[in-house]
Amino acid sequence: MPFASALQRALPIGILVLATVGAPILIFEPQGLPRMKTMEQELARIETENADLRRDISTLRVEVRDLRDDPAAVERIARDQLGLVRKNEIVFQFGKAR
Repeated sequence: MPFASALQRALPIGILVLATVGAPILIFEPQGLPRMKTMEQELARIETENADLRRDISTLRVEVRDLRDDPAAVERIARDQLGLVRKNEIVFQFGKAR
């Protein structure tokens, strides 16, 4: 019985020593706290990127709606992005002033 009594006293102390030594090792190893910090930074970057993409999608939806429903928007894009003109228009091109 003295062995069981000694084991009952030594076991909690051994577990405490193991936790005191093991916890910092597990926290500060490359897969511990530093990895968590890196992943938090990556998550913040991805959330910012997602917010930017949501804004872009919203803008594109408005543009698609305008192109579908507004002939003036179609004409504006044809003129601005494609450089198109109407048949009855005359185009004047001027050189850059020096």
